[in-house]
Amino acid sequence: MVHDPSILHQVAAGDAGAMRECMDRFGGLVWSLARRVTQSTSEADDAVQEIFIDLWRSAARFDPQIASETTFVAMIARRRLIDRGRRKQRRPDAAPLPEAAQPAARAEPDRSEHAEEAARAAAALERLRPEQQRILQLAIYHGRSHEEIARSTGLPLGTVKTHARRGLIRLREMLRAEGALDETAGE
Repeated sequence: MVHDPSILHQVAAGDAGAMRECMDRFGGLVWSLARRVTQSTSEADDAVQEIFIDLWRSAARFDPQIASETTFVAMIARRRLIDRGRRKQRRPDAAPLPEAAQPAARAEPDRSEHAEEAARAAAALERLRPEQQRILQLAIYHGRSHEEIARSTGLPLGTVKTHARRGLIRLREMLRAEGALDETAGE
């Protein structure tokens, strides 16, 4: 009986249909592994795609003397899923914090100018990137320090400081563009 070269060797050799055959052959295995550790179907779809991209890149490392193709595919899938889980743990939750809601602007007759400025600044804050918004909301509305924000979000302190600085710079740019900020402010 003639032994066909493994599908992974064909993928590594650049065979045009080999990757499609690899996906057909191992798609069920990879999908079931991804679905076990992900929270949604779309997240599992993304994970499966990452796994097959990594398989395509790693196919040349396959050695039938060490493991079967199925074992090799499962090992690649497991590593990618572990990496994905670690990345997700490091990333802060994208859902807005309930306490991070902006306070209602109270327009008192003698403070109407300040209320308008605060409203423009709050509107500009809403146009920042989500991570910058979250950091600045925690700092401005809740008075948290960079260290407290880092602990509560799970982000590294340097990342918190970078998001805060870039967010403030972007706020200043937006307010200047709207004419709501004096050109010499902050310099």
